[in-house]
Amino acid sequence: MYEDFKYTELTGKIIGCAMEVHKILGNGFQELVYQRAMAIEMQIQELPFNREFVMPVYYKSRQIHTRRVDFLVDTIISVELKAVSAMDDGHLAQGINYL
Repeated sequence: MYEDFKYTELTGKIIGCAMEVHKILGNGFQELVYQRAMAIEMQIQELPFNREFVMPVYYKSRQIHTRRVDFLVDTIISVELKAVSAMDDGHLAQGINYL
């Protein structure tokens, strides 16, 4: 593990939850199925989270819309699940926009 990163322990736990979900469910389900399983796994691992957390979208300091991230873990890490076989530039752009 990279111990120099600020949230290494927490991100490791989140990734562990995702790996457990994938190990049990495998491929082929809709994103909602994985979201529900991930919520259960994070509860089992006692990770505090909000599901479908609403985040504001700003333009020149004015809120113009909202969007939902799949999970906000411990009020600091946003988690966006994707039920795809490969990530594309659109998925990356979505993740960056949440930041």
